[in-house]
Amino acid sequence: MHIGLLANQNVAQPYSGPAVGKLLPRRLWQATAGSGWGPLPELLLTLTLVTGLVDAVSILALGRVFVANMTGNVVFAGFAITGAPGFSLGASLFALGGFLVGAALGGRMTAKVGHDHALHLRIATVSEFALVAVALIVAAASGGAAATHGTLHLAAGAATFDAGIIYAVAALLAVAMGIQNAVARKLAVPDLTTTVLTMTLTGIGHDARSGHRGHVTLVRRVLVVATMLAGGVIGAELVLNVGTIAALALATGLLAIVAGGAAVAASHPAEWRRTNG
Repeated sequence: MHIGLLANQNVAQPYSGPAVGKLLPRRLWQATAGSGWGPLPELLLTLTLVTGLVDAVSILALGRVFVANMTGNVVFAGFAITGAPGFSLGASLFALGGFLVGAALGGRMTAKVGHDHALHLRIATVSEFALVAVALIVAAASGGAAATHGTLHLAAGAATFDAGIIYAVAALLAVAMGIQNAVARKLAVPDLTTTVLTMTLTGIGHDARSGHRGHVTLVRRVLVVATMLAGGVIGAELVLNVGTIAALALATGLLAIVAGGAAVAASHPAEWRRTNG
C-alpha cells in the first residue's frame, strides 16, 4: 500500500504551460460567455502602440497634425483657419481626407470579410502595413532634413520636409489609421479602440465612483493607456533624436508582426473568429 502511494506521488503531472502564460493580455479580456477573443487583445495592443508612434511622427515632424486622432485634428484645422502659427491647414485637410478614405476602405473590408475576425484583421493590417511602408519610402526618398536627423538637432526655423511631402505622408498615415479604426470598431473588443482613449479614461474615472469598476477591467484599461503612452514616448524619442524614418520603420515592423499574427490565426479554425453581427 505504501509503495502504491509513492508510485502515485511520482506520476508526472500534466504540463500547464509556463508561468508567463498567466501574464498574457488576453487573460484580461476573458469573456464571461462565448468563445472569447483569442489573440486579438495582444494584436490590438500592438496596434495601439503603432498609433502612439505615428501620431508622434505627425505631430513632431509633419507640422502639428494628427493622423489617428481626428478630434484633435479638427481642432488643429480650426487653429490653422484662424492663422495660429505652427499649424498647417493643408496637412490637417489631407489627414482628414485620408482618414475618411481609410474608414471607407475599412467598411468595404467589413462587408467582405467582417464575418471572420481573423480574416478581417489580416486584410486590414496587411493594407495598413503597405500604406505605412509607402509613407516610410516617401519620407526616406524626400531628402527632408528630419528624415535621418532628429528634429531637436535641426536649425531653428528649418523645415522638416517640403509641404508636398508632409501632405503625402500625412495622407498615407491617415488612410492607414482610418482602416485600423474601422477594423477595431467592427471587432469591438472592450476598451481596445486602438486610436482613441477618451472613453477608456472616462471608464477609469467613472467606474471608480459609480461602484461598477472591476479589478480586471481597471487593469486592462490602464494597460491600454500605458501602451499608447509607450508608443508616444518611443516615437517622440526617435523623431526628436534619431529621425522620422526610424519611427516609421518601427511602426512598419510592428504592423508586419500583427499582420503575420493575424495570418497565422486565420490559418487555424477557432470559435473566437466568428462574429455575431
